[in-house]
Amino acid sequence: MLPVRTRRTRIRQTLAAVALCGALTACSSGAVGAARDAGPADAAKQAEGPAKVAVVSPAAGRTVTVTATGGTLTAVKVVDAEGGVLAGRTGSGGTSWVSDRKAVPGTSYRVEATARTAGGKETTTRSTFTTAEAAQVNKLTLAPGKNTTVGVGQPLSIVFDRPVTRKAEVEKQLRVTTSNGTVGSWGWLKDWSGKDRVDWRPKDYWKPGTRVNLDATLDGTDSGGGWFVRDYRTGFTVGAAQVVKVDLDRKRLVLERDGRAVRTIPVSGGTPGGDKRSWRGTAVLMAKEGTINMNSETVGLGDAYDKMVDSSMRLTWSGMYAHAAPWNAAHFGRANRSSGCIGMSDADAAWFYAQVRPGDPFEIRGADTKGVVAEGNGYGAWNVPWERWRAKSAVAR
Repeated sequence: MLPVRTRRTRIRQTLAAVALCGALTACSSGAVGAARDAGPADAAKQAEGPAKVAVVSPAAGRTVTVTATGGTLTAVKVVDAEGGVLAGRTGSGGTSWVSDRKAVPGTSYRVEATARTAGGKETTTRSTFTTAEAAQVNKLTLAPGKNTTVGVGQPLSIVFDRPVTRKAEVEKQLRVTTSNGTVGSWGWLKDWSGKDRVDWRPKDYWKPGTRVNLDATLDGTDSGGGWFVRDYRTGFTVGAAQVVKVDLDRKRLVLERDGRAVRTIPVSGGTPGGDKRSWRGTAVLMAKEGTINMNSETVGLGDAYDKMVDSSMRLTWSGMYAHAAPWNAAHFGRANRSSGCIGMSDADAAWFYAQVRPGDPFEIRGADTKGVVAEGNGYGAWNVPWERWRAKSAVAR
């Protein structure tokens, strides 16, 4: 048995060894490394705050903007009250997002935006805003109708309900595409009704079979006379190459198809020397109206006539038609004795009516006429030389 002093000495040595071993074990287990992770850099990361997202609530007619401070945007979604998504794109730095389209008057929007910091922290911000109601709303009427087949002279025509003083802004939102790259241009004019109107016509007559589409992304656009609160789309196809050639001096009409005469019809045009004369130039068949009542008082000719007329085909807003005129049978091919229209026999009119379609051009010539069909009197754009027509566009070229 060891003396008490010796045993105490050995106990002290054993405790010292355990203490040393514990110190070595702490070193080899990476405790120093753990202390290094908690250094100043990591402390900064742990103290890093979330990225801040700001939504700029725009007035109607302006784009929606979302910005991030202290991070980059990873997702942005803007939805209107009807569930429509307002698409947009993030800038190159990732700190801003701008909608492709403008906000629309009188509409509520929900915005959800997520931003991520450099340290990987994500923050999602949700907000809403509502634009003020429009004081005036502008609408439009499109021609030709959707999914129709038209003649080679048919322009794409838009008549506006309210004035358009910001024509360039409106025209920039009107996109025409064709199946064969047809060259054409918009031209601004006054419709016969007095309303603002813009037509898109090709440089030359359409090629048969051309498919034409209009995408009018006007929703949220201020026309100057009112806001548009919806988009418009239409499309049509061009049919056969038909041209109607009317010679009032020779009192005849020739229907040509693909450049070849199909039939020659004797006619009687407007009476020379006064208000009953016909128009000359190129008119476009606006509509096939069938049997209608024609009253001369509606076109400023007093009590000249009031009768039902068959096979009526409208050429101008001012009241010039091609139609059956059996009461004038003695003058077909011999004299111009109508009140301004192009009349023909019942049989010829019925056959002709079945052959033509809206959009077919009528090229009218004659020595004694009221003048050339104006561009807004029906579809008179073909009477304007191409360079002058292009100059009617509100968008610089």
